[in-house]
Amino acid sequence: MIIFAKGIICSLLLAIIQTYCVAAEPTPYDLQVFVGRSGAGFQVQASYIAPVNECEAYAFLTDYEGAKTIPGIRESKVIDRVGNKVQVERVVEERVLFFPINLRSILEFSEVSPRRLEFTQLEGDAKAYKGSWVIEPEKNGTRFKHHATFELETAIPLFLIKHFLENSATRRFELMAERASQQKPDPNSDCKKSTIL
Repeated sequence: MIIFAKGIICSLLLAIIQTYCVAAEPTPYDLQVFVGRSGAGFQVQASYIAPVNECEAYAFLTDYEGAKTIPGIRESKVIDRVGNKVQVERVVEERVLFFPINLRSILEFSEVSPRRLEFTQLEGDAKAYKGSWVIEPEKNGTRFKHHATFELETAIPLFLIKHFLENSATRRFELMAERASQQKPDPNSDCKKSTIL
């Protein structure tokens, strides 16, 4: 038991040291990520800039089934679409140290405007999950702003979940920025590359 406890402490210390080493590096895409407690759950705020126009940014965010390319999202499938409401079934698989986390949910996305997307969990394994995406034009592209709050039902200590989120969220949003930057415009879409990009 003592050896197991020492192993967990060593793993935590190593992860914390890696966090501080990575945090000192400059972030591409003007990436900013904040993870904090919100009541019994957590909130995640993030923003990044990708060299795409607003139309392409919105197309990227509303490619619900394409979300499967984001690490941790095993499945993402549109199950219903009525007006500006889209229901998406998602399965997320993560691991926090030795603890596997598998979450299934049905999310409802509200396509509020070409600059705003809101989502909320209708049913699923999390106690609660909701948030939004906002896109804003910038001189070098489009800024993506994300805000979400969620609460999990788990026996995993909250400080471990927070630490995991702080480490994984930065990499996940960086990968999203890369993917948005590399997205090829659909020739059949109304999106045209901006002349300043």
